[in-house]
Amino acid sequence: MAAVKHHDFVEIEYTGTIKEDGSIFDTTDEKTAKEHGSYDKKADYSPVIICIGEHNVLKSLDEKMIGKEAGREYTFDLGPEEAFGRKDAKLIQMIPSSKFRQQKIQPVPGLQLNIDGMFGIVRTVSGGRCYVDFNHPLAGKNIVYKVKINRIVEDSKEKLNSLLRLHLQMKDANIELNGDSAKIETKSELPKPVQEEFRKIASHTVPEVKNIEFSKKA
Repeated sequence: MAAVKHHDFVEIEYTGTIKEDGSIFDTTDEKTAKEHGSYDKKADYSPVIICIGEHNVLKSLDEKMIGKEAGREYTFDLGPEEAFGRKDAKLIQMIPSSKFRQQKIQPVPGLQLNIDGMFGIVRTVSGGRCYVDFNHPLAGKNIVYKVKINRIVEDSKEKLNSLLRLHLQMKDANIELNGDSAKIETKSELPKPVQEEFRKIASHTVPEVKNIEFSKKA
């Protein structure tokens, strides 16, 4: 089997667990999610195609797949520095309870919040003060990923489709390839800056496609 190289597109299945207690926080397998009580009916449980070196997954996990063989399953142990970082005391902030009440929010421990684009969890509430933790929920944790590298993707159309999913969350585009040119037809018209950004990403990940044109489905 071929070894995975930088900028290869690979189809993978994976399950991420917290090493300390074995709890699952992410998986591509529906059965595994249901068995461990982490099933989300809105989630898409299926193999995913990523581009190695583009950090479509954790950077350290991305790097560890280079040199590995397609068709095999691997277990990767990641310490906090390789995974979601160590806990930073500076990211635990005191916020007056009155601020929450002004927004008609009742602060209780465990409440998840989005404040100015930052995700936080209320840790304690006492004496009119709340302590909110803005660290990543998995900061400080040792992580174990089981990854099966199903195959290396060679088809240019499949590569472009995966980029549309990864960067634009788009699953229903029509792609036509003609030589080194691609025509991508989407349900809604994409803004010009979005089109240009996608072309930049595609130019260094799918270099065999030189020209990309976008159009809206009739």
